[in-house]
Order: sequence, then structure tokens, then C-alpha cells
Amino acid sequence: MSDSLGRVVSEAMPLASALGVQVKEVAAAETVLRLDWRADLCTVGGILHGGALMTLADCAGAACAFAGLPAGARTSTIESSTHFFAAVRGGTVTATARPLHSGRSTIVVQTELRDDSGKLVGLTTQTQAVLQ
Repeated sequence: MSDSLGRVVSEAMPLASALGVQVKEVAAAETVLRLDWRADLCTVGGILHGGALMTLADCAGAACAFAGLPAGARTSTIESSTHFFAAVRGGTVTATARPLHSGRSTIVVQTELRDDSGKLVGLTTQTQAVLQ
């Protein structure tokens, strides 16, 4: 991963930094971010809040789309859909984002959310606008 892309993610998405999102890899073909379970990010019963998981997925998808943009372009999420399959009660969630479509005006990214055991806990598909 380019250190400059990791810095761009941290600087462009201060919420990601505030939540403790860790940048593992940023590339147009695949972006990987991680989030550790923390009690202050949970709902009743120690379950990692869906909003924290959706934020992780949104950040991964946006970073993946950003990495594939033409020079000088920006991106913004215009649609996002998340399906949850299992609760996260500890450990680390890994978000792996891959593009499904890269066009001139939109980029569609799918992000898998997996727990420490590799179990799929969520799946997000989002559309990013390409802003010239």
C-alpha cells in the first residue's frame, strides 16, 4: 500500500480515524480496512453497532473507488445498501472492498465484512459518483 493513500484515507475521512479504522491496503482492485471491537462502539449486549460496521464499509468502498479515479477527480457515496448476517461480539472486523463496475460517472463497490474467524458478518454494495 502506498503510505500516501493511507494518509489520504485518514485525512479525508476523520470519522474513520475517530472510530479507530486501520488502513491495511488501498488499491483500485482491492482495499482492506479493519476495525477492532470496542465497548464504546456497541449496542446492548456487547454487539458492535451496525452504524460502526456501515461506516467501516463506506470508508473501504470510498477508498477503493478513490484509488481508481482519474487524476483530479473526487468521489462521493450516492447510494449504499448493507445486509447484516451475524453479530460481532469481539475481535476485529475486516472490510474488503472490490469494484463491481468502474465507469466514467459512477463506481460500484462491494464490501465484505468478516470477523476474525473469516465468517461473513455483513455485505455492503455502494455507488460512488465520480466528480470531475
